[in-house]
Amino acid sequence: MDLLWRGLVIGIGATILMDIWALILAYFPGQSRPNWRPVGRWVGHLGNGRVFHNDIATAAPFALENSMGWAFHYIVGALYGAILVALTGPGWLVHPTFWPAWIWGIVTIAGGWFLLQPGLGIGWAASRTPNPNRVRIMGLIAHTVFGFGLYATALLIR
Repeated sequence: MDLLWRGLVIGIGATILMDIWALILAYFPGQSRPNWRPVGRWVGHLGNGRVFHNDIATAAPFALENSMGWAFHYIVGALYGAILVALTGPGWLVHPTFWPAWIWGIVTIAGGWFLLQPGLGIGWAASRTPNPNRVRIMGLIAHTVFGFGLYATALLIR
């Protein structure tokens, strides 16, 4: 159980760092603050058996969808941390190294590219957005920050 809890904490710490990064970016032109409301709406519709939407903005709204989106974001981050610990084993918690955390951070973008983004109606790997390559690059940078956060949090709690 200790490994599970430590993995969840590592994922939450990494998610916090990724959110700090997003808030810093929001001060630059062309960047907006994180908006987890559409994700919350998507999560709400998962309960109705609907995974993919043409445009999540046109789907029926749910009460507390912004809170649901933020909660989902942190639950997924925590689970990604637990999976990293399961993959690397207890030895990594004693002596964390950057490479497994970074590689896992990059791998986790697959959930966004191949499930969440199509589910929201913006296509596989943001292919239906006005500038998909920019969205992809920004996502890879954010997941690099997430990977660094996995490593840094593991160092903090060892």
